[in-house]
Amino acid sequence: MCYYRTNEFVPLERLSNPINPRIPKNALLANSNSRAPILEYQIQEHQPDIPMHKHPFSIRNASFLHMIRTTTPRLTVILSVALLIIAMMPAAHLFSANDSAHSFATLQAQDTGSLSGYVRDAVTGEPLIGANVGIPGTSYGAATDADGYYTIREIPLGSYTLVATFVGYERQERINITVRSAGMRDINFRLTPLTGELEEVVVSVSEPLRAPAETPVSYRRLSPEEISTYPAGNGDIAKVVQSLPGVSGSVTGFRNDVIIRGGAPNENVYYLDGIEIPSINHFSTQGSAGGPAGLLNVAFFEGVELSTSAFSAAVPDALSGVLTFDQRNGNDREARTQFRVGASEAAITTEGPLFRGDERFSDTTYLLSVRRSYLQLLFKAIGLPFLPDYWDYQYRINHNLNARNRITFIGVGSVDDFSINVPDELDDNQQAILEQVPVIQQRSNTTGLTWQHRSADGLGLINTSLSTSFFYNDFRRYADNENQTGLFSQNEARELRTTLRSNVRLVREKSTLTFGGSLRHNGFSNNFFNNNPTSDAPALAFDDRMGFFSFGAFVQTARENILPGIDLTAGVRVDGNSFTDRGGELWRTLSPRAALTWRIDEGNRWQMAVSAGRYFKLPPLNLLGYKENDQFVNRDAAYTRSDHLTAGLSFFPRPSTVISAEAFVKWYEDYPVSVREEVSLANLGADFGILGNEPVAFGGKGRTYGVEFQAQQTFVKNVYGIAAYTLFWSEFTNLDRAEYLPSAWDSRHLFTFTGGYRLGSRWEFSLRTRWIGETPFAKIDREQSVDTYPAFVIDYETLRTNRLSPFSATDLRIDRKFDFRGSSLDIYLEIQNLFGQNTPSEPNFLLRPNPQGVPTIFEVEEIQESSVLPTIGIIFDF
Repeated sequence: MCYYRTNEFVPLERLSNPINPRIPKNALLANSNSRAPILEYQIQEHQPDIPMHKHPFSIRNASFLHMIRTTTPRLTVILSVALLIIAMMPAAHLFSANDSAHSFATLQAQDTGSLSGYVRDAVTGEPLIGANVGIPGTSYGAATDADGYYTIREIPLGSYTLVATFVGYERQERINITVRSAGMRDINFRLTPLTGELEEVVVSVSEPLRAPAETPVSYRRLSPEEISTYPAGNGDIAKVVQSLPGVSGSVTGFRNDVIIRGGAPNENVYYLDGIEIPSINHFSTQGSAGGPAGLLNVAFFEGVELSTSAFSAAVPDALSGVLTFDQRNGNDREARTQFRVGASEAAITTEGPLFRGDERFSDTTYLLSVRRSYLQLLFKAIGLPFLPDYWDYQYRINHNLNARNRITFIGVGSVDDFSINVPDELDDNQQAILEQVPVIQQRSNTTGLTWQHRSADGLGLINTSLSTSFFYNDFRRYADNENQTGLFSQNEARELRTTLRSNVRLVREKSTLTFGGSLRHNGFSNNFFNNNPTSDAPALAFDDRMGFFSFGAFVQTARENILPGIDLTAGVRVDGNSFTDRGGELWRTLSPRAALTWRIDEGNRWQMAVSAGRYFKLPPLNLLGYKENDQFVNRDAAYTRSDHLTAGLSFFPRPSTVISAEAFVKWYEDYPVSVREEVSLANLGADFGILGNEPVAFGGKGRTYGVEFQAQQTFVKNVYGIAAYTLFWSEFTNLDRAEYLPSAWDSRHLFTFTGGYRLGSRWEFSLRTRWIGETPFAKIDREQSVDTYPAFVIDYETLRTNRLSPFSATDLRIDRKFDFRGSSLDIYLEIQNLFGQNTPSEPNFLLRPNPQGVPTIFEVEEIQESSVLPTIGIIFDF
């Protein structure tokens, strides 16, 4: 670890701190002048420290992006070029139509902005009084006041690195901070105390690229700055995380299936401020969580963390990845508003204090947003055969009861409607989609109340939360979509989860102990209908109700320097439920895990980490709630098990750069296998449908393994970038467990690059490129599908030999920023598929008479034209 030393001190009589007795007595208190210089430090030496069957609940190749690219290139190009010309005009031309200076005085250009926020102890949460915050190499800086609050004013507009220092604490940097005239969020710091007895006061560098002790491998974090300018992300966090190593989306590029190192999308869990949310997408696949558009507003985020191995024992039901979204508090001093228009929706976000009165800061803040899609209007105008229409909302209310108790109320929800549109003219591809696309209505809502309590000494933290998650999915397939007659499948399901969770965290010297438990009531109902014309059996229908409890408990500890240069974390978890036959046999879900980090050299430039763990996941509710003959046929369900082994080596040539390599392997046991298809659910893929609504056996095996390489440069000298390549295999067996088939995610190769360049304070250019290898797909059986059309009979044996072409796409984003008095404007151009590369897709099929008049399934000729797709976005803060 790198250390820095200061030789500056102030009289001890100025250093008393009645708020936090843990702050060192020699802490430096600078004056609160907003232009006070920050401390200069002198560097010292580095310290060491099958049968075939139709699937009524699936639609093949209903790609939003594919349809747009192949039917609307001229319209989008003409519209976007016109908007681009307007967007890149100087600000004076945008607003100079009125000659009266008074009418646009508030829009005059502004050359300076301010930075503010809080500096707190990372362990106790107490404010650090007199901490120094500033911009290195300049005179812009300030010291925190009695609330731990700082403000730096009159900073020239631009991008900076912000540094917080306090004697006895690790130095911390926040990079890539853009100073604007309006719309600035608080830049907060949580400084970690130095441990051990020190002969001299030292401040260590807290590297933003280093993983925390409890998740030392396969860990990545995205800052709000990286999220906000992600190319072709359109404010969609599920797309943004696909820039991270080992993470890919749908091979066709239009869905947000977060596929991590060859694992299925439903192997991930998502937490919003510690509250689990079932899905982060609109039009999500029930039982799988993927969908075409994200429902979380990125304007809320303080940061996003992804862990793809070495999960904390506090997290249940994760087999491949854990995505944690940390939301910021609303502004506690003044009300602010942001209006955003993107490629698919418009959003308004507002924040501010509540009940502030005459106080400087409010103990209660709010953050609220509403978004509305206009895709349905665009799709109807350009004649597409389906209309995706959605709303979503998100809110956060934070209230500080006192210095040691805080409550937070959060919520997020969506209203989704996927309807049919019949254009005047259709080509064969559009006709196939019109006949085969489902009709979907979905509603989702998650609310959570969290109470956070800190102990009197500040070294203990208790988080207790109560949350509910509701999901409604009405999914229907018709023989005649145009008139919505001939209903042959229906799934009208409701899921309701109510969860009580409590975690206790204790910190002592160099060790941390965390323990806790959770209790959840799971409610499920389904009005189900399926008419199977390929069988002599009658149509299957049921209307069921189900409710049961699931529960879990865990303990985890982390210890720094258990041996010189070596950190260790270890934990164990156990889960059970009251529904499945073996749900009370807790020894079956005993899941130990451990990870070791070794800082190899004294300069801490080389670091090695290894982890091993066992993880379990309860099958989705729609799978458990499936009935035949009035019986829950999947009640013998087992928790799916995954054993992980990961080893990685990282090299930090400088604080802003990391080069790393990791090897990983995951072994699966008790993976669900479709009884009808005699194939693992991992081979069924994920589309607009329901995964697991069928009889399932729990005897399948699986394995994913590979290597991953990454190079990342954080924002330095106006340039940043991350490049990653993953080579992996993803294979699963059916019930005979003898032979592995490639899974639906087995693309073998994944390369991603995301980078950007800032030109002054007004322009930013960012680029993303992705390359995904050949992905398996299963062909349809045309003869049998004649009787089941518009559903298809799939021959999963063809997974062995059939693969789509590699997927490749490059996206570009250009931002032009304007700053005015009290407001700021960001107009950006996003160009998706910059080089017009073709998107691979499974073939479409139609049922039509052949020349002899016999009904025949024939393949629709694929449209190879794939166009550039430019879009314009606007972000206005005031």
